[in-house]
Amino acid sequence: MRKKISSAKRWVVKVGSSLVTNNGLGLDKEAIAHWAEQLVKLQQAGIQMVLVSSGAVAEGVSRLGLTARPNEIHLQQAAAAVGQMGLIQAYESCFMRQGVHAAQILLSHEDLSDRTRYLNARSTLSTLLEMGVVPVVNENDTVATAELCFGDNDTLAALVANLINADVMIVLTDQDGVYSADPRMDSSAKFIETASANDDSLMEYAGKGSSLGRGGMFTKISAAKLAARSGTSTIITNGNTDEVLLQIAKGRPLGTLLEADSEPMAARKQWLAGQLGLKGSLVLDAGAVKVLKESGKSLLAVGIKKADGKFSRGDMVACIDESGKEVARGLVNYDQGEVQTLLGQSSEKISELLGYAGEEEIIHRDNLILT
Repeated sequence: MRKKISSAKRWVVKVGSSLVTNNGLGLDKEAIAHWAEQLVKLQQAGIQMVLVSSGAVAEGVSRLGLTARPNEIHLQQAAAAVGQMGLIQAYESCFMRQGVHAAQILLSHEDLSDRTRYLNARSTLSTLLEMGVVPVVNENDTVATAELCFGDNDTLAALVANLINADVMIVLTDQDGVYSADPRMDSSAKFIETASANDDSLMEYAGKGSSLGRGGMFTKISAAKLAARSGTSTIITNGNTDEVLLQIAKGRPLGTLLEADSEPMAARKQWLAGQLGLKGSLVLDAGAVKVLKESGKSLLAVGIKKADGKFSRGDMVACIDESGKEVARGLVNYDQGEVQTLLGQSSEKISELLGYAGEEEIIHRDNLILT
């Protein structure tokens, strides 16, 4: 599998705050120049590169003279607005010195939850890659709200991997990879070289993040699972390793490889899988859960026992079993009040119960994704 990674032609590289800042004291210009050099060398080798870089808030904290990353969302947004100037300037100057253009791409959750804007973002990124430009992607922190934040850009990197159908996602952090326990706290922790991105036991190994960023190992493993839905495998490794990206390209077994062990899903399904903003939930009986998991059919009202939340037609809702575990999510054809009326009823009664002839499915299979 490592050889397959070394032959990958489209990469998403995510660099965390701790790697691009001087321990929170502003940007590490030397480190940023080092990342740019590696990316350009890989680009010259025929690999299309997208960089997802944290650091805007940390740089803003330094420029504004704050003692720590603020908790208040409006202060984070202000710090991001100030810090983004320095972050993109640093990357642009480094790439320009090597004769390569960089492009700033700021994304919010709303950009990726709206289907049209999602397609526009994908088209823009694909065009830039074909033109030999290196996109530098960051969350649009200045307009993001607390419930929409991606989480130290790990999730954002995975969604970008979905957008461009990347072959591999490299998540660079200050840890060597995934361990069976936090190696900083437990000396007996075992290093995990390779695993399936869909291995749920990995979540038990997740530790806390640094004070500079928002994400810990949990968000990195979750991001790898999300990236795997588009057939993207993930390597989580230490960004302080000398020329780490070039070594990975040569097939060196660095970090933890989380393999995408399934075929990429259709583009619309990828978009559905990446939706983070749920408006409600539907509790399904055992029969409906079995049908969704084994038959790939639509969700009908007869299998729904309860509807929670305030959702309208076209909103994203979670489908959960009676124990509370999410099994799927999708776009509903009816609002919450209508679903309440239809609970447990056969599709033939929809017209009689609602007074109009609507869709026979609560969620059509084309608008539903297993989770």
